[in-house]
Amino acid sequence: MKVHEKIRFLRESKNWSQEDMAAKLNMSVSGYSKIERGATKAYIPKLEQIAETFDMDLMELLSFGEKHVYLISENSNNGCNVIGSSELAFEIQKLQLTVQHKDELLAQQKERLDGQKQEIAVLKEMLGLLKNTQSERQ
Repeated sequence: MKVHEKIRFLRESKNWSQEDMAAKLNMSVSGYSKIERGATKAYIPKLEQIAETFDMDLMELLSFGEKHVYLISENSNNGCNVIGSSELAFEIQKLQLTVQHKDELLAQQKERLDGQKQEIAVLKEMLGLLKNTQSERQ
């Protein structure tokens, strides 16, 4: 279960509306709704506030209903970002595919470069032959 799904589950288990939660968190209903849908990332300070609202600590909220490892990484824009283990595995797979694609592009570039080097060598040879032919005519 993803964090935003846990938040929704906990809210519903207390029979609170999204409006109730938004008011408790001092934010707009639209902003809170985006957190619950997973449309926006909830950063550490907001997650701590949500956990307090449910009378639990942050780690209880993050581990609620499952046993997973979470990575808390610094984010230059807005403090810290929390990534669940399933999300982390997905991100690792995405990065591996990106690296593989980069390697394929580099191999293609190397092939093109080798071909261009051969073409330059042939053109230099042709130029040399043309110069020899011109000098023989003179």
